[in-house]
Amino acid sequence: MLNICVYCGSSDGHNSVYLEAAKTLGQTMAEAEIGLVYGGANIGLMGEVARAVLDGNGHVVGIRPPGLPIEKEPMLDIQEFIHVGSLHERKMLMFQRADAFVALPGGVGTLEELVEQITWVQLYLHEKPVIIANVGNYWKPLLQLFDHMREEGFIAPHLQLNYHVVDDVREIVPLVQRIHHEITVDRLSKLI
Repeated sequence: MLNICVYCGSSDGHNSVYLEAAKTLGQTMAEAEIGLVYGGANIGLMGEVARAVLDGNGHVVGIRPPGLPIEKEPMLDIQEFIHVGSLHERKMLMFQRADAFVALPGGVGTLEELVEQITWVQLYLHEKPVIIANVGNYWKPLLQLFDHMREEGFIAPHLQLNYHVVDDVREIVPLVQRIHHEITVDRLSKLI
């Protein structure tokens, strides 16, 4: 089974399109029998995507570090709920359990997790797809910042930031499946 790690906000945001996108993503993942790996919260976009996967009889893994505020109550009816000792341990376990990474709208934590995965791909630490769900143009300023970094010489011309941008979350599951297939075929061809 493929698993997608979804990074997103533990709040709803001000635009209803964000919640709808989280729900749609969760539904399409469940329909394709793709599991969810996420931060374990019961609220915001995190809760919405997890509930949608669960409602579609999909598999959900929540990974939670200690010390989160009480309002970020965990979702306890998921199949796997893993308590870890630190935020670093949480991020590593999420990485290990995932075949792809998706960033829905979110705050600083979502941004940090997304940029870490883009950096790891740039450093050839993995080749798992990283997808930015630019719902309602939420990530447009970040994408412009990446261009600015390149223009100012902080991203070398020969280096590519390997990520994919989609505006419609319904594009995510087919994209992950296609890339996973291509990676699998490439690995097999190297064994022959």
